[in-house]
Amino acid sequence: MKVLHMTLKKRWFDMILSGEKTEEYREIKPYWTKRLEKTYDVIRFRNGYGSKVPVFDIEFLGAVVSRGRAEWGAPDKVVYVLSLGKLLKSSNT
Repeated sequence: MKVLHMTLKKRWFDMILSGEKTEEYREIKPYWTKRLEKTYDVIRFRNGYGSKVPVFDIEFLGAVVSRGRAEWGAPDKVVYVLSLGKLLKSSNT
């Protein structure tokens, strides 16, 4: 199982964990282009950088280049839109 690791601010972390937000956004930059060229099964989202921070794994359904929803934190431009599936596991949440 290939895992893409990402860190989120609390607001977006909580919205995805609750199932309210079903996609995540990343700017089109070489850093994300290189990572998203690979195939992943799961995204592991963290809320912070310590060893005891909230973490969850969610199914990764793929990424497209498009405009996202502003109410879900998308900037007003074309970005990578990462589609999220079902919650697989969580800890410290």
